[in-house]
Amino acid sequence: MTLMQLDLNLLAALDALLEEGSVAGAAERLHVTAPAMSRSLGRIRRTTGDQILVRTGRTMTPTPYAIAVREQVHELLQQVRGVLAPSRELDLSTLERTFTLRWHDSLVALGGPALLAAVREQAPGVRLRFIAESSVDTPELRRGEIDLEANANRPTAPDLRADQVAETPHVIVVRRGHPLTRVKAVTAARYATAEHITVSRRGKLSNALDDALARLGLTRRVVAAAPTDWAAFEFVRGSDLLVTAPESTTRSAATALGLTLLPLPFELPPAAVYLSWHQRYDTDPAHVWLRDLARTALASRGDPHL
Repeated sequence: MTLMQLDLNLLAALDALLEEGSVAGAAERLHVTAPAMSRSLGRIRRTTGDQILVRTGRTMTPTPYAIAVREQVHELLQQVRGVLAPSRELDLSTLERTFTLRWHDSLVALGGPALLAAVREQAPGVRLRFIAESSVDTPELRRGEIDLEANANRPTAPDLRADQVAETPHVIVVRRGHPLTRVKAVTAARYATAEHITVSRRGKLSNALDDALARLGLTRRVVAAAPTDWAAFEFVRGSDLLVTAPESTTRSAATALGLTLLPLPFELPPAAVYLSWHQRYDTDPAHVWLRDLARTALASRGDPHL
């Protein structure tokens, strides 16, 4: 008999027969009729080549083979049930797992400490690996090498999931005493005539800001691109450059560096924060738990949207 011809229902029937020691008892245990259980016993006998249970007076006695395999059959049935009907209960106190998170650097600074604190409190055996974003698109999320991604991009691949967990308006970041801090009001024209630095892990010198300015008939001069917010802030605090960045991910760092935040003088869609993962983790209890904590950590520190 090939593996494909095996009926796993016979394993459950054999376990019940060996536990109950009778066809009637096994039938009641599995909620089937006695004739149906009798037919299952016949199939088990044909499959194993052993009688399994033999009549001795008014009772049934297991054969030596049945006695020898009784514990093995029970353990095997439990293993099969664990594979085909896994428990969704999660014991955080005993969970040991390492999650790899690829988050934008500003989001690590914004929500990482709160996430780690919650994880350590609830599941001390869990470790988090925050890794830097790449300058090119990489397939680690789809390959399962990245558990959870967080940035401003909603993935388009059908096998990737994404939740928008927060959004925040953009602000202008300048040094103290910058010429824009001394004017009565920052206008779009004054903003455009200043010298700019962009934040782009790919080194892009233009973004949605340029499209918004173009609709106003304005252009700006971008003199440099920095890979992270912190790097851009270092350029800004020693010059008259300005950088435009999401407020929630910028305020604490800018304040620590003694920088000034100014309102953006024209309409620009708010910056969104997306959590992304591969569909293989949709029903993974530990991953669901981590996603919930990550949503809370990012939304509570920023401008909540969802």
